[in-house]
Amino acid sequence: MNRRIQEASTERSYRNKILNNNLIAFNVTVRESDIFVRADRDLKEITLSAIHKYRSCLYAYIDSHPEFLTSLRPVQSDHFAPPIIRDMIIAGQKADVGPMAAVAGAIAEYVGKDLLQYSRNVIIENGGDIFIESQQDIHVGILAGNSPLSDKLSLLIRKEEMPMGICTSSGTVGHSLSFGKADAVCVKAKSVALADAAATAIGNMVKSQRDISRALQIGMKIEKILGIIVIFEDQFGAIGDIELANG
Repeated sequence: MNRRIQEASTERSYRNKILNNNLIAFNVTVRESDIFVRADRDLKEITLSAIHKYRSCLYAYIDSHPEFLTSLRPVQSDHFAPPIIRDMIIAGQKADVGPMAAVAGAIAEYVGKDLLQYSRNVIIENGGDIFIESQQDIHVGILAGNSPLSDKLSLLIRKEEMPMGICTSSGTVGHSLSFGKADAVCVKAKSVALADAAATAIGNMVKSQRDISRALQIGMKIEKILGIIVIFEDQFGAIGDIELANG
């Protein structure tokens, strides 16, 4: 199968699995931002406007701070930067990665919070990074590439916990930069930007099954991380505030 078709098919099944409920579903794409939304009603135009707003903010900042785009290390705090930029910088500092490791999560979170003005229920998925605000419990299925555990586990997010961020990094699936080989590293945090950056940082540590335990322990030392799941081939580990169910 053509790789691009295969990846698109995987992403669609991922979205159907993770975001399956009775809300209205729609997709909005602006260049690299391919955002899937579930909400109480169709908010395509509002979502499109929000994506453009935050992407324009990123482009403008990168124009004057090119290191923000290219650095694989944390960058210096900038108290004059727009809020989404400050959140990405803080996430990178806490997780010890570059700020762009938080970009998909940050856009999901900021677009999601904008949509909450129009819908009580909002679920945003952006490249495996999810912002959730729901009036009911939500199961988030975990896809993990060719691992036999892929699609076998789901993470239960209680309505009392929300809003919540769930972000997944993989060294075997997708286009995101990872120096590790984990099939999936799933991180739970209130800040979606932080969960995204932390998933990248933790994923970088996992190059074999022997690394799972150490990565979990180090990952939980990242400030404000609530829970972590690491899947490597047929093995997985979990730590923190994680409630698992069958996929």
